[in-house]
Amino acid sequence: MSYPICKDDDLLSFAEDEVEERPTTTESWHILIVDDEADVHEATELALRNLSVEGKLLRFSHAGSALEAYQILTSEPDFAVVLLDVVMESEDAGLRLVKRIREELGNAAVRIVLRTGQPGYAPEIETIRTYDINDYKTKSELTRVRLFTTLAVAIRSYRQIRQLEMSRRGLELIVSGSTGLSKIRALRLYAEGVVTQLSALLGIAPDGLICAASNPQTGPTRVIAAAGRYRELIHCPLDDLPDVGLRGILQQCISRQEHLFSSGTCLYFGVRETQGIAAFVNVSTLDPVNHNLLQVFCANVTVGFENVLLQERLHDFAYYDQLLGLPNRNRFIQLITERVGNEDISLALIDLDDFAEINTVLDYRFGDLVLRTVADRLAETFGPSSVLARFAGDTFGVLGPSGTLTQDVIEQIFAAPFAVQGEVIRVSATASLIELGDGSIKGEDVLKDASIALKQAKVLNRGRATPFSADLSEAARARIHLLTDLRAAFSAERLFLAYQPQVDLISGKVLGAEALLRWQTQEGHSIPPDRFIPLAEQSGLMIPIGEWVLRTACRQLRHLADLGYPDFRMAINVSHTQFREPGFVPMLERVLEDCRVNVELLELELTESVAIGHIDSTAAKIAEIRDMGISLALDDFGTGYSSLSILKQLKVDRLKIDRSFISEIDGRGDNSGIAELVIALGRQLDLITIAEGVENEAQRSHLLQLGCKEGQGFLFARPMPATELETWLTARDNLDAV
Repeated sequence: MSYPICKDDDLLSFAEDEVEERPTTTESWHILIVDDEADVHEATELALRNLSVEGKLLRFSHAGSALEAYQILTSEPDFAVVLLDVVMESEDAGLRLVKRIREELGNAAVRIVLRTGQPGYAPEIETIRTYDINDYKTKSELTRVRLFTTLAVAIRSYRQIRQLEMSRRGLELIVSGSTGLSKIRALRLYAEGVVTQLSALLGIAPDGLICAASNPQTGPTRVIAAAGRYRELIHCPLDDLPDVGLRGILQQCISRQEHLFSSGTCLYFGVRETQGIAAFVNVSTLDPVNHNLLQVFCANVTVGFENVLLQERLHDFAYYDQLLGLPNRNRFIQLITERVGNEDISLALIDLDDFAEINTVLDYRFGDLVLRTVADRLAETFGPSSVLARFAGDTFGVLGPSGTLTQDVIEQIFAAPFAVQGEVIRVSATASLIELGDGSIKGEDVLKDASIALKQAKVLNRGRATPFSADLSEAARARIHLLTDLRAAFSAERLFLAYQPQVDLISGKVLGAEALLRWQTQEGHSIPPDRFIPLAEQSGLMIPIGEWVLRTACRQLRHLADLGYPDFRMAINVSHTQFREPGFVPMLERVLEDCRVNVELLELELTESVAIGHIDSTAAKIAEIRDMGISLALDDFGTGYSSLSILKQLKVDRLKIDRSFISEIDGRGDNSGIAELVIALGRQLDLITIAEGVENEAQRSHLLQLGCKEGQGFLFARPMPATELETWLTARDNLDAV
């Protein structure tokens, strides 16, 4: 059906209507004419030919039906205005198309001008309110001037909507960039938001925009964001920019640290810890309002850039080693988790042996150079297919192909000396190896297993690379469970002291007792001291346990004195970790004051290990304790590292001969060489000797012959709880009375 559109003032009668404008740019507004009559298309384009709006020409596309128009808008969504006939293939085809544009295509920006030859088919007010259209005109009233005016209003409305959309998108990108955690992506998103926001502020298309950052510490000036034809240059050096003039403007803006407004607009952002960031916008002239807006915009954006860079630095500190630039422990755990389940990948922990001595004997700066040199050789050996990390101070982690990351390769790395600052040094390393497996265990558990194997290798296979075995993991987990149970037992007061009497070997008279720490579980099982005491020492739990032992033994000593044993001596073991605590002596003074015991009846037993590496401080602390009136014994003498000179410096009162040397004494008294030496040494130094583990009369008799006067062991009594000790003492008193 056709409708007349040409009257006395119709589209073709426009000689008296002067609306011609000279375009100022080659850019254009894209207009879609939708009508089922060819002469309407021709008349509309003829009426608007060579006209421009806001300095841009009008460019036309044509559709003869609502369906064809929908297909065009689907493939090419950047139309500014649709001039749309209402009645085409159906009476409401135009209105249906409007609904599809808004709802199905989600295009809220394009302006729609409805044109109809039969206005009665759709009431104007109801149609405009329901279908989100820009204008509703009858074809008969659209003269050239009126058509141009309607189109100009629609185009200006479209431009404002697009600017709002661009502004919203720019703000979204800026917020996303400010809160992003990814190092490179966050900065890029923020910079893209900046160039998009600039285009929105200035009302230009985001094409030809480029943002560059300069930081001498990280390399040459680089493109960090771009739009349009320069987008492929993101992350590239600025020198790769083919436009020499544009490159020069950006470099000049950064070097002069100020905005430039010649040959386009180049904005400077004075971001701390960089030489600056520059953004180029292809706009030569700015009105005063835009100029002021840009000043405020730049100030706000600079703060945002600094926040993003701060996040980068925080990310670096959290996940990368600052000395070597390698992934640190946190990042290494992430990398392990990502690769767990890859059966062709292995993990190695490589710990440098005695690295602390390099720092002590030479200095920390030289030690840092050693770490760099070792890292370089590791990276060179394992190549880009592996990931190298600094797992701890002098421990490296490597993730790589199982065929490359092997025991032999690791040991070969450290077989050759290292050249550091002209010095040739040899560095030994102990390593553990583990395959990442089938993914049945977590990445952190893999790392724990590797750490267990490394600790075991440091003890048993120093200087070598040791593969992980499941037995090591099970043993470690058992120790952890045991430590947890020990903490619970201590809190629940399931630890107790057993007392083993010490006697005069000649007369059999009871001289005192040694207080021994014991642990019995709720189920009635006894845990051997050599299993739980080392765990307590390593975990720090021995400090509170040790104080409890001292208090409990001193209270028992006081109680025995009240029962009629005023000369009873109490020997108490003190752990080397407990003894080395700075507050040990003040704690001992508090215990003595609280328990009110005769200090001359108190003896502290120390092991030889207290003196290793701490001879001066140990000797001073022993002297302080002896000045309090307390005697000291050196326990398990001969099993550790003591030398005669150390023994002289410590100035203890008594030597305890370890039970292992007593057990060597047979029925004829043979094989007693070490026990004899210890007794002779004690006699030379005027020290009392006491033998542990005396189990038969032959041992007692031979010890007396050698000159040892005191002993303890199963021959006399087993360790017993406090109540049993009191009963045992009473029974001996009654026997002596008979």
